[in-house]
Amino acid sequence: MSSSTPRKRTVHYTLSTHWDREWREPFQGIRYALVTLMDRVIAGLEDGRLRGPFQTDGQSILVEDYLEIRPERRAQVERLAREGKLVIGPWYSMPDEFTVSGEALIRNLIVGRQDARDLGGIPSKAGYVPDMFGHISQLPQIFALCGVPVGYVWRGVNNTRERTFIWRGADGTEMPCHKFGNVGYGTFAHQVNRGHEYNGNIEERPAELTKLAREYLDREAAATAVDDILLHDACDHQEWSPQRYALLFADFDRSRKYDVVHTSLDVYLERLIAQRGKIRTVLTGELRAAGRAWPEADHTTACNQWVIPGVLSSRVRLKQANAVCQGLLCQWAEPFTAYAQAAVGADFAPGFLTAAWRSLMKNHAHDSIDGCSPDQVHKDMEYRFDQCRLIADKLAVDATSRIAASVAGAVGDHELRVTVFNALPRDFNGPGEITLEIPTTWPTFNEFFGFEPKTGFVIHDARGKELPYQRLGQALNRVRQRIRPTKFPEGVMSHHIPVALDLSIPACGYTTLTVKAVAAGRPTRYPEVPAMATSERSMANEHLDVVIEANGSLTLTDKQNGRVYSRLLTFEDCADIGDGWYHGIAVNDQVFASTAARSEVALVHNGPLLTTFRIRTTMQVPAEFKSDGMVRSEMFVPMVIDSFVSLRPGQRHLDIRTNVDNTADDHRLRVLFPSGAKAGTYLTDTAFDIVERPIALPRDNHEYRELNVETQPQQSWTAVHDAKGGLAVVTDALLESAVRDLPERPVALTLFRGTRRTVFTEGEPNGQMRGALQFRYFVLPLSGAPDRTSLCELGQQIAAGRRVVQLRTADLEIYRTGHALPASAGFFRVEGPAVVSSTRQVGAAVEIRLWNPLAKATGSTVILGEALRPAGAGLTATHVDFEGNVLRALRVAGDSVKVSLRAKEIVTIRIEGGRGP
Repeated sequence: MSSSTPRKRTVHYTLSTHWDREWREPFQGIRYALVTLMDRVIAGLEDGRLRGPFQTDGQSILVEDYLEIRPERRAQVERLAREGKLVIGPWYSMPDEFTVSGEALIRNLIVGRQDARDLGGIPSKAGYVPDMFGHISQLPQIFALCGVPVGYVWRGVNNTRERTFIWRGADGTEMPCHKFGNVGYGTFAHQVNRGHEYNGNIEERPAELTKLAREYLDREAAATAVDDILLHDACDHQEWSPQRYALLFADFDRSRKYDVVHTSLDVYLERLIAQRGKIRTVLTGELRAAGRAWPEADHTTACNQWVIPGVLSSRVRLKQANAVCQGLLCQWAEPFTAYAQAAVGADFAPGFLTAAWRSLMKNHAHDSIDGCSPDQVHKDMEYRFDQCRLIADKLAVDATSRIAASVAGAVGDHELRVTVFNALPRDFNGPGEITLEIPTTWPTFNEFFGFEPKTGFVIHDARGKELPYQRLGQALNRVRQRIRPTKFPEGVMSHHIPVALDLSIPACGYTTLTVKAVAAGRPTRYPEVPAMATSERSMANEHLDVVIEANGSLTLTDKQNGRVYSRLLTFEDCADIGDGWYHGIAVNDQVFASTAARSEVALVHNGPLLTTFRIRTTMQVPAEFKSDGMVRSEMFVPMVIDSFVSLRPGQRHLDIRTNVDNTADDHRLRVLFPSGAKAGTYLTDTAFDIVERPIALPRDNHEYRELNVETQPQQSWTAVHDAKGGLAVVTDALLESAVRDLPERPVALTLFRGTRRTVFTEGEPNGQMRGALQFRYFVLPLSGAPDRTSLCELGQQIAAGRRVVQLRTADLEIYRTGHALPASAGFFRVEGPAVVSSTRQVGAAVEIRLWNPLAKATGSTVILGEALRPAGAGLTATHVDFEGNVLRALRVAGDSVKVSLRAKEIVTIRIEGGRGP
């Protein structure tokens, strides 16, 4: 070769598809096409028409779905995986990043990469996330700790035109990335394959095909800072075309400018890593930049991808079902099966947890969990959520029952053992509510002339001290099953009696109460004073003063600093003409507020341990949006909003449960909390991070192709504050919030959106969210910057609650293990600001994952309870990555493991040598 001949640039041709396993039609319809696609890909790999490997769209579930229909091809698929001709993973299913938990993202990667190994292949190290609706700030760290060093992105990266950049995550982890072109992963399929043109095929016009391919390569070469160029051939549910492939490579082979080789994303990432020094652009934190319309006439290199932010609040019931499953798995089923195994030798088949997670992660596919598909897709999801929930709940019940039954001591004939469990890694001390299942045979007493019989009983704590309680109600003659392994099911009758009482429960542990019957006719009452209601519409404890206004809104006074917050719990209803992807803003909107609505107020509970007011607000809202005139209907329907506002002694937040009977269509309902904070930014939690967001939208927002919107993602809380005060709103499964750019800086929490549009249909009903909806949230006044750890743990508390096991004498024989546990014990606790996201059994070890919510380095200590400590020497602790590979040894001092964490660092601790197996 002459020295004057320019060196050819290497082009890595990678072949894939983009496989939403359910989206435009339900799973079974799309899988029907998947089987054909995989059959043809395998044929091409076997007969040599395909020169290189096929990427399974960054996820392993394609292969699982295929082999369920083609089990006879497992050996063939395994051989192709071993040979590197099928590149599988790293995901199990391609999730959204903001509508699932950070822990769910980690498990998704772990399962997807293990699937690849189980099929004989090497799991892909390509961080393939081109179709997620924006990217969380901690994804570089999550990828790195799963052995994934490079990202392939698209949506949310509208702030660079370069094909390559360095993404610096929240903790400082840096990851080289490739950004796909203006049509994302499908840019080549769009601009060259002409996948959007329905009259004829480009293969029938070979000259045009090769011209388009050459032009495409020239554009990509100009946009790519590193020497090697990526040509990714994939698009939604599209197969490879043998004829087109042959025509392209016949032309590629003649190229004097490019050396085109059919490789994989994993091969290309090695070149990105090797040439990292040539990448100058650095992007930091979340990638959620909205798309601008660039001024050039040629938009083939423009950055105009859609972020699609409205998925946070579409089909809210899906988000709520998902939160229930995530909470059950991570806060109850996994940790308490590990504790039960360590404490009493209980054995749980690990396949149950595997099955539960796989059911759940099928629903985490981005077009599934995001609620932007036809009704049948989301109906199918309900079954999977149910399976996950039922498995996780069964494991949690069994594990906690075994622990409860193993507490030393007998249960008398007229006694009930009540064991209350705390899932959080901090001790719980304060008032709480439990519903007792009192035997119907226990004696009763009456007031006055015997209008309503009440069961008499006393409650003793773990030390035998009698506990006063506040009786909250009763539901008589309820039935449950008692299951013995060798008997028919037995019906067990109970009176369900909710009570409030002071509880003291160790961190990640339990305490045991003993409920005893009293003699017939003996009343069991305790002082009802000092009650917290201060009038027929107000209540107070030592920290807060709450007044209910005539329209149902609240005036809250923070006694610590005297700051007053008015018009809390105001509801706002506006039109929504969008779909699962977007909140559609109508030109002819009318935004209704509950400011002048009618409300009824009732005092439901009033005592020294719990006071609850019921506020029943009726809003008259338009029945629908009229598409013929593009206006909200002039026919109004009543929308009843029932809120139960509770206060407990010592509590620094309001506990609110809101039930909505949604009778209208095409609208969005939010609840507003004016904060009065003098602030330009606010905080929200996302996966393993606390993100500071601007309140104001960009001043040039009107020039954007995709508008920036005020609503933003959260996992469980939003807080806005100044130096002296502010508000935090903590919630369960409501993923969209805002702080409005208004003088009072109100926190706006989206409760639901009701929409009729669904993709490729004439509109369907289930996206409207008709009927009963239930929500729960805490409102916490601040005295300045919030305690980030406390808010994260309030989010965990609202999600997990407490679990209660109630055992009669006959129940002990079913669950008793032969061990003798103390009446109250904790398995571990955390001192310091670290937040725990996961505790689980991994082989013979227990893994605890925690993360630092602070923007500075810190330390925390994990203190093990006796059940997780060995009787003698031998306890070891190591810092491992997400796949269990040891990173460093940790020092163990007695019962404590001290951990240093960088700012925003996620650390997984593996503890071995305890009393477990």
